[in-house]
Amino acid sequence: MTDAEMMATLARVGAIITNSHVVYTSGRHGTAYVNKDALYLHPTATAALCAQMAASYDPAMVDVVAGPTVGGVILAQWVAWHLSQRDPTHEVLAVYAEEASEGETKRRIFRRGYDQQVAGKRVIVVEDIVTTGGSARLVIDAVRALGGTVVGLSVLCNRSGQPPKELFDVPLHALTTIPLDSWAADECPMCAARLPINTTVGKGATFVAGSSR
Repeated sequence: MTDAEMMATLARVGAIITNSHVVYTSGRHGTAYVNKDALYLHPTATAALCAQMAASYDPAMVDVVAGPTVGGVILAQWVAWHLSQRDPTHEVLAVYAEEASEGETKRRIFRRGYDQQVAGKRVIVVEDIVTTGGSARLVIDAVRALGGTVVGLSVLCNRSGQPPKELFDVPLHALTTIPLDSWAADECPMCAARLPINTTVGKGATFVAGSSR
């Protein structure tokens, strides 16, 4: 799948937002957004993209696919399914890492017995959009804390501005790279122009709620 085909798929399901004022998970502001929630409404499109994510790996070399809640749960299931379909003798499992309890140091953990499935295993970490890579890094840390080996980080879209080959000492496979401009809140030109924040996607609603206190 080419970048153009990837973007066409996202556009077809309404997952590309432009000329807006959005707040990313990282807290930075920008004018464009890849709305993965719009993608996840369409299982056929999601499955097709996850097949491409899985294509970079040998199923025999992967035991588990792990993603962060919430969107990463869907990706982990589909990527693991595609890997398992390619080698019916070796089922690849799918797990997800949740945020630690409020008040704890910001980190991701495997609950529900998933920690036992990750310990000592070969793991692909999946994520939808990587900007700063914060969520993905926490999942990678959680896998390594259990003695698992992260064999790769597979993402739908790399917006980090980092080279596509490696991130956090892990081989990075991205279906597409979209370098979009972003600014810290206190440097945001849209904020300076008092343009309203889009509260329907990203962390816009949280940012607006915090600003009104």
